[in-house]
Amino acid sequence: MIDIIISNTSDKPIYQQLFEQISSQIIKGELKGNVGLPPIRTAAKELRISIITVKKAWEDLERHGFIYTIVGKGCFVAELSDEELINKRNEMISSNMERDIKYYKEIGLSREEMIALVNKQF
Repeated sequence: MIDIIISNTSDKPIYQQLFEQISSQIIKGELKGNVGLPPIRTAAKELRISIITVKKAWEDLERHGFIYTIVGKGCFVAELSDEELINKRNEMISSNMERDIKYYKEIGLSREEMIALVNKQF
């Protein structure tokens, strides 16, 4: 089984936790190309979550190009070049930052305040 930790107290849906953890492992090179993911039913049983939840995460991973499916054989990590991995990482970062910055603007933070908070977190 791949290394997944499900948090029932997180505000993120479980399928999103799965997507983020697996995509992160792929981007960091911890999960290599053409390595098989556990079958949906096996992952659901081991993680004690719904088959539907795992299926949704696997579908999202495939839609974003992190995995591919071979009918009758299962799901496998996509073979991605270093450049493709960097591009996928940057796309995910941009998407999250866009959402977060929009929220910060809505609550009245200035650019300077945002930058100061980011610097403080690092």
